[in-house]
Amino acid sequence: MTSRNAIGWQTTLADLSLILFMITAAAAGHRVPRPKHPMVSAMHPPQARALASPRAEPLAVWIAAPGAPPLGRWLDNQSGDPRQQVTVIVRYRAADGPLTALATADPLMRAAGQRARLVVEPGDGPPRAVIAFDPPEAR
Repeated sequence: MTSRNAIGWQTTLADLSLILFMITAAAAGHRVPRPKHPMVSAMHPPQARALASPRAEPLAVWIAAPGAPPLGRWLDNQSGDPRQQVTVIVRYRAADGPLTALATADPLMRAAGQRARLVVEPGDGPPRAVIAFDPPEAR
């Protein structure tokens, strides 16, 4: 009668491979950009890059549509919680440019108050306001 070991070298190798994968995946998210040669930097100056705004699952959404209440009244009817973040989102077409979106956002931001966050992004659609428990780094 022979006894077999329940864990073979294949299982051990698979475990080590998974650990290596998890460490590599974690490190890939925290990569530090490599410094460029001064000549390469001079030939290709850094360009402004749009960053994605961190967002959580929305609790309530207001869309500027016919028949919708004014934003200020809608916000007054929502439950207040200091942890909630109001985000006003306005979109613009490439032909119009972001300045037209900012003009649209001005009265909405006044109605939303001081703690509101403004997101201007390319695209189509009416302005909207979103209430969510956004992550602290988004505030």
